[in-house]
Amino acid sequence: MHLLSQLGKVEHEFANEVIVIGVHSPKFPAEHDDENVRQAVRRYGITHPVVNDPQLRLWRQYGVNAWPTIAILDPRGYVVGAQAGEVPADRLAAVLRRLIREYDAQGLIDRQPRDWLQPEPQPDSLLAFPGKVFFDSVHQRLFIADTGHHRIVVTDPTGHVQQMIGSGIAGFNDGTVETATFSHPYGLVVQDQTLYVADTGNHAIRRVDLDHGTVETIAGTGQLGFTYASAGPARERDLRSPWALALDGTTLYIAMAGMHQIWALDLASGMLRPYAGSGMEGIQGGPLERAWFAQPSGLALGNDVLYVADSEASAIRAVDLPRVGKAPRDLLVHRLVGVGLFDFGDRDGTGDAVRLQHPLDVAWQAGTLYVADSYNNKIKRLDPITRECRSWLGTGQPGLQDGPADNATFWEPGGLAVGNGVLYIADTNNHAIRTVHLQTGMVQTLVLR
Repeated sequence: MHLLSQLGKVEHEFANEVIVIGVHSPKFPAEHDDENVRQAVRRYGITHPVVNDPQLRLWRQYGVNAWPTIAILDPRGYVVGAQAGEVPADRLAAVLRRLIREYDAQGLIDRQPRDWLQPEPQPDSLLAFPGKVFFDSVHQRLFIADTGHHRIVVTDPTGHVQQMIGSGIAGFNDGTVETATFSHPYGLVVQDQTLYVADTGNHAIRRVDLDHGTVETIAGTGQLGFTYASAGPARERDLRSPWALALDGTTLYIAMAGMHQIWALDLASGMLRPYAGSGMEGIQGGPLERAWFAQPSGLALGNDVLYVADSEASAIRAVDLPRVGKAPRDLLVHRLVGVGLFDFGDRDGTGDAVRLQHPLDVAWQAGTLYVADSYNNKIKRLDPITRECRSWLGTGQPGLQDGPADNATFWEPGGLAVGNGVLYIADTNNHAIRTVHLQTGMVQTLVLR
């Protein structure tokens, strides 16, 4: 997502001189499927053409060995530059300006309009690619990150819409709940009459005062961070794709997916700091500052532990929280399931025998962890003590079918929340919210009205 935002800026500036073509080189089996790729293109609002390369032929032809990689071709089709890893838009733009001047002087730039490809249409539904959900048990409200529409939808437990937060236009503006703008919001958490939002596309944390109807930014500058920033005032720190939130007292924990870390924001002082993770991508456990994560994308609190859906490692992690009697040196990151960056699948079992495929969220209730095993189109149950993990909901095939647990179908579910004995599921590619009674396992689609 970081690279897409940078390419979007480049596309806008050089619309008449540069053609941007995305090449999708999949890692996970679910990413081989054309329809899944098409949904991802729609989800992130990609307007340039995308080639699906499931056999990695272009990957090998261009000598690529890292995600992401940018290759620059001249007007004759020769590679004149390449960059492995993220690159800021301004640095890429500077290179392109120099090359354009050079090729323009040679008469090689063709500025004729290119209207031969049209963007994928966006879904015509109330929700578009909902990413996360949060159930407020005090006020009996369901908060939905309507990610594709860049807003938050608030309903009662039966689906009656109570409020829309955000104008629905992508942007980064504070203000009233009607005029403020977000960009691909994901993580949500509510305390009293305050809603906190992981505004992923803006690399920021936003706070919504539900009593007064206002939105303000409390962390992040709106700029994509390219360094593993140190502790400091939250509004002065560049963040990198905050994806999920969990609130413990006055500490807001943030799954900083782009930095492969968990951060902690002290809401009382406004200070932000890395809490767990060195910034290295992987699945190493141990002391907080030395552990490795891989795009942590979901958080849940339970048993004085912070549980993490570590998506790129297809793993579920447990992070010790500071408690009375625990010295900082004794706080550790543990591994519940998942063994490596390239070890994934769909296998029930215990501990290291379990295989998931890119899980995006977790929810804790009465000693059980519910796991959104997103690329397997399933919801699984994990015992964090015994490490036993079993499929519970979904056949594994993408679809939208209600009914008993083993007959229901989902399509890349990405968000979970529990309330009133019901599991709420953000069924992302179905643009729907699904409900499951924890006792019966019966799945229904929540009709929003």
